[in-house]
Amino acid sequence: MLRRMIQYTNKVCLAPMVRSGELPNRLLSLKYGADLVWSPELVDKKLITCERIINAELNTIDYIAINHQNPNTKTVIFRKHPDETGKLILQLGSSDPELAVEAAKKVIDDVDGIDLNCGCPKNFSTHSGMGAELLKTPDVLCSILKNLVEKVGIPNEKPISCKIRLFNNYEKSEKLIEQICQTGIKNLTIHCRTPIMRNRQDPVWNYLPKLIPLIQKHDVSVILNGNFQSKKELKTVQELFDNDKLSIMLGESAEANPSVFSDSPVHQSEIIQELYDISKKYHLFSGSKFLMLNMTPGKSKYFQIISRTKNFDQLGEQLNLIKTTTEPDRKDKLFTIMSRDCQKPKFATNLDQFDDYINERRIKFKEFIETWDDAKLQDFDDTPTPRNATPQQNQQPKKRRKKENPIESIKV
Repeated sequence: MLRRMIQYTNKVCLAPMVRSGELPNRLLSLKYGADLVWSPELVDKKLITCERIINAELNTIDYIAINHQNPNTKTVIFRKHPDETGKLILQLGSSDPELAVEAAKKVIDDVDGIDLNCGCPKNFSTHSGMGAELLKTPDVLCSILKNLVEKVGIPNEKPISCKIRLFNNYEKSEKLIEQICQTGIKNLTIHCRTPIMRNRQDPVWNYLPKLIPLIQKHDVSVILNGNFQSKKELKTVQELFDNDKLSIMLGESAEANPSVFSDSPVHQSEIIQELYDISKKYHLFSGSKFLMLNMTPGKSKYFQIISRTKNFDQLGEQLNLIKTTTEPDRKDKLFTIMSRDCQKPKFATNLDQFDDYINERRIKFKEFIETWDDAKLQDFDDTPTPRNATPQQNQQPKKRRKKENPIESIKV
């Protein structure tokens, strides 16, 4: 039977997210229409030391880390479910070509592609030169990708890809992307922020009209990432760029409510019940509660109730009470559709209201594209803004820079 390598074009994808990208959220995202799902970043050295087991009870494949000081203590580092077959990309953290290949070879039969993390700016990713630190060492970055392509991707007929952030300088971004695209990768995901920018800042689309054709001429597909809110925004992006090959990746919005992968997202009260039903079978309680609290509005009275639960039984009891909530109490934020726009929660009481919100964003996208010109290729100020800054303040040029180049950002 011939293998068919997965394609990255015209897809809506779940972003790689530490803790939030675990199996329960991936399964929910797939149920609601995600085309591809990414695992959280798995570091090469950790993955290499894991033991692969077939979990007959759960019908999963588990990668187990053994505590050598206490051999009876075993931790599931990565769990793959049959429903993910043909749709699962493992994100790898590495700064060493040989270790990257060794780790990738260990898992390649259980996943559908390997994605090198070249964009995460958090310390747990950047230590030892991994994550966004690879952007500072393009020769190392490209060496890892070439080795993965030649020693893992081609022999196993599985695609190798990577996820990057941009620089605030077009020429520097272009040069790096040219190098990456010559390594043999099949897909490049662009997080439309720079490494020092925070997710509370609007993504920057300034360079995309030039970079997308540059990438695709190398026969490399493009996934755009950065504050996308809904499956419907895939068609918006494709229409605005006149490019039906583009894909998008949902992160914080899917973390808040995985049903945004569907045309009809559901209320938070429904999605947390579905999360519970999956998690109690496949995930630890602590990790499950973390996922659920991300899906529970902080302004809801149920947030504190859920946070006080100590085990699945207590959590199940509280969810049963939520099911029987009467109409007067359904004004609580738990009975809305929640997404996150640059880390700020957005609430819609019904689908019409949610669609209105998505349409408002479409208008802003269109305005940006219609007014785009080569002047947008100038350097922009990517200085992190204060956490409590207003959107207008977030876009002001910083006085300490010699050039006045405000961020030409767009709410995506």
